[in-house]
Order: sequence, then structure tokens, then C-alpha cells
Amino acid sequence: MVSSVPGIGDGVAYTLLGELPELGRLTNRQIAALCGLASYNRDSGNIRGKRRIRGGRAPIRTVLYMAMLSAIQHNPVMRHFYRHLVAQGKHKKVAITACMRKMMTILNAMVRNNQEWQMN
Repeated sequence: MVSSVPGIGDGVAYTLLGELPELGRLTNRQIAALCGLASYNRDSGNIRGKRRIRGGRAPIRTVLYMAMLSAIQHNPVMRHFYRHLVAQGKHKKVAITACMRKMMTILNAMVRNNQEWQMN
């Protein structure tokens, strides 16, 4: 089911299912935070700091990064989302991280609803 997504191979699917048994049972925000893909702010008073991702499960983040590099080339949905973010002026690594978060929310919904990948 998870490996039906273009750009996600068997190795990534097995890693996600092994390292993330909560997949399909959490909300989108919770799954993003658990994977370390939720941005946290560094604000204090009137000072607005940068938002950075941190925490979570590092093996999942590492595997998702490599999978996203492949998915941007082979998955039309992720390619369009990535190019849209870069066209808006986002840095390429920020756009890849946003694509990783979007992919995790899609995979979470797919496992929760027991569905295969659908283009739309």
C-alpha cells in the first residue's frame, strides 16, 4: 500500500512501517512532529526567530529525504508542489522538507483509510 506511491520503494516502506508503528493512527500534526518534520519557532518577546525542524525520529527523516529526492522526479504531485514552493522563493531544502511533511500526511491518510495511491 505505502510502496504504491511513486518515489517510495520497498526499503522506504519497510523502514516507515518498522520505525513508525503509529502510522495511520495519529493526526497530521502529530505524525509530522513524530517524524521531526514540524517546524518549531524561536520567538522571545518582540523578536521573531527562525523556524527549524528538530527532534523526532532521525532514521525516518533520513529515509524520507532520500525518497523525496526521487519522488520529486517521478511523482507528478510532489514535483508540482516542490516547483510551486521554489517559484515562491523558498530555499530548495526548505521546499524538500515541506514535501517530506506533505508526503507523511498523505501516507498517514493512506494507511488510516487503507487505500492505494491515487493521482488526484
